Amino acid sequence: MTGSETSPSFRLAYVPGVTPTKWVRIWNERLPDVPLTLVGVPAAEAFDLLRGSGADAGFVRLPVDRTDLSAIPLYTETTVVVIPKDHLVASAEEVSTGDLADEIVLNPLDDVLPWETLPGKPAFERPETTADAIELVAAGIGVLVVPQSLARLHHRKDLTYRTVSDAPESRIALSWPEEKTTDLVEEFIGIVRGRTVNSTRGRPPTPPQPKQRKRPDAAGGKGKNPAARAGGKSGGKSGGGKQAGKNPRGGSAAPKAAKRGKPRGRP
Repeated sequence: MTGSETSPSFRLAYVPGVTPTKWVRIWNERLPDVPLTLVGVPAAEAFDLLRGSGADAGFVRLPVDRTDLSAIPLYTETTVVVIPKDHLVASAEEVSTGDLADEIVLNPLDDVLPWETLPGKPAFERPETTADAIELVAAGIGVLVVPQSLARLHHRKDLTYRTVSDAPESRIALSWPEEKTTDLVEEFIGIVRGRTVNSTRGRPPTPPQPKQRKRPDAAGGKGKNPAARAGGKSGGKSGGGKQAGKNPRGGSAAPKAAKRGKPRGRP
């Protein structure tokens, strides 16, 4: 991280088709004192927004210029063709680009798919936006191949979509300016990557706690019965045996007998 400063809010950009609801909810649970502001931006303008400090981080479509931006790829979207519900293609569960050879395939100026060769027949002119292309599909002028999230975003009751098995795919990534990897950016990266609230990533480790010593018992022992400790391995009788004393000269000897006193005389 390049700094530990925090800002009063976190600005999150997102391109059309991305739904950041889940991540925003987790953010609000973990950082309730730091409001998160969503910034919707067209896919073509997302990188300039990040470079110009218009957002702290953003969900964008790959590729990302890694010269000054960092990126974490998240997922790849399914590509579909949007068609009228009564279209012949609607009878299939999945189609290929070859199945669209006789169709007019609309190619809006904000298309996000990395085409090498557009399938089908080209339209007379390119629609300005994906939303405009959807209107043309509804009018029966052509079909539109887009990521599934955009088909859902522009859903209409008179239209449907089917998976295109061999079409290019769009990938979503989390991106941010590399030189502005702040603590809040690290927090959001952790949320997106599924780190738990107790994760130590980006936080100082907890110092180890000293071990507590066991308190000796009243007799000064360490949890053992004093009688058993006295008996040791001498083999004396339980509860009544006495440990043999050591002879001052180094040998073992039996305990000294008690001194006998002289008998008292009778009065």
